This record gives sequence, structure tokens and C-alpha cells, in this order.
Amino acid sequence: MPSLTSVFGTSTYRSHRGRCKRSSKKKAWRSDLEAMRFEGTLDIAAPRDRVWSFLTDPTQVTTCAPDVQSLDVSDPHHFKVVVRAGVGPIKGTFSMNVQFLELERPKHAAVLARGQAPGSAVQMVSNMDLSEFDETHTVMEWSSEVTVSGMIQQVGARLMQGAADKITQQLFACIKTKLEASVPI
Repeated sequence: MPSLTSVFGTSTYRSHRGRCKRSSKKKAWRSDLEAMRFEGTLDIAAPRDRVWSFLTDPTQVTTCAPDVQSLDVSDPHHFKVVVRAGVGPIKGTFSMNVQFLELERPKHAAVLARGQAPGSAVQMVSNMDLSEFDETHTVMEWSSEVTVSGMIQQVGARLMQGAADKITQQLFACIKTKLEASVPI
């Protein structure tokens, strides 16, 4: 399998603490949680409008997300996805509430996803910016900041980075394949 860099251009990983603030709610995000940032660039041989339509349609994009068990779209900006995920010895089924925070067709989107599994929680904020390389090629610049808590946090950043890279490779390889297919999606 090709590396993340060879398939998706540049990709970097940074880990930092203190991005989230603690509130008085029981399930609030704490300031001592580990925040990981992933970012990269993906060249897709498809027109920008086609890429936009695919990536902002939960029904289409979840066909590429590994281990999705169910999808429930409540409206065009909110959906719930149940996904099986794990890092090292810790595995679970996460129920994720997802919402589009920003939609600037056909160039920018921001998404917030929050979810829980028994003993673990995750929050992810993702951004994508689409630009036309030419009429038939799109460049997607993406970033995600992920914060985890509970048992899944105990496995450490190195294992989480490896799991995130694997999921990202699978997701983007599928997206690229579907969008670059000659048959319309």
C-alpha cells in the first residue's frame, strides 16, 4: 500500500495539549486532553463541482469511510453515523453526531463531529478547501483536529497516529477512485 505522502501529497501530524476548555457539564472536553492535528493535500482528476457534491453528501462520502455501520441524515447539515473504530487493543462502536459548520460552495467546508463509545469520546473538527487546478482537476487541502478522551486516549499518540493514517488512506483512496471513475457517481 502506498504511503500517505505518495497518495495524498503532503501530510503532517502534530500533537498538542490544551486546545479544549473544561466546562461544568459532566461530559465536557477537558483542557488536559490530547489534540492531534492532521493535514494534507489531495489531487483529484475530477471537476471541482463534482468533488464538492460528493464530499458534502453524507450518503456518498460514508460509502468510503471504513467500518461505517449506519447513517441517519436528519437534514442537509446534520447527520449521525455509527462507526466501529479502534486503536491498539481498544475497540468500540462510536455513535457520532456530525454537522456542517461552514459551506461555501464549491470551495470550502468545515465539519464538527462528536461521538462516544463505552469508556471513550472523540471530537473532530475538519476543514477542506477545494481549488481548480484546471477544468478537470481539483486540489483539496484538508485538515483535521482530533481530541480524544477516556480509554482510547491511554494508547498514546503514536498508535493513534498510525490508526488515523490507515483510515485516512482508505477513505481518500476510495474517494479518489470514485471521483476519477469515468462513470458519473
